[in-house]
Amino acid sequence: MAKNTKQKAAEVFLAALPHAKDLGLSLSRVGDGEAVVEMPYHPGLVGDPSTGVLHGGAVSALIDTACGAAVLNHPENGGDTATLNLRIDYMRAAKPGAAVRAAAHCFHVTPTVAFVRAEALDDDPDHPVATAAAAFTFKRRSQE
Repeated sequence: MAKNTKQKAAEVFLAALPHAKDLGLSLSRVGDGEAVVEMPYHPGLVGDPSTGVLHGGAVSALIDTACGAAVLNHPENGGDTATLNLRIDYMRAAKPGAAVRAAAHCFHVTPTVAFVRAEALDDDPDHPVATAAAAFTFKRRSQE
């Protein structure tokens, strides 16, 4: 699958998710089993008005979406995917006013499950907002 085809497939995936549109998610980068999805800061996503910090649920949706896009772009993927398990460890609050991006990497697949790691970052790449480990449904492309 050519890079522009992967990009297009990931963009179609994002466009099909109503929450992705509502959160303003956009695809920054996609590769074999990898995806980076960005969420701009928006006051409507704030969880604590006194601090301006984004709601953890918005960050969670961002990470889940990036993981799904990474699985869909794995070179052995032959079908759709769905989240089986998602563990997120929040390290710190995202900086108020800063966009957050999630970088996901599908590091192992079986015939039915894909395993993914992800990291959510704002403008401080040395201190993640959150890290994640996930499992997604997977259908290995037929070996014809």
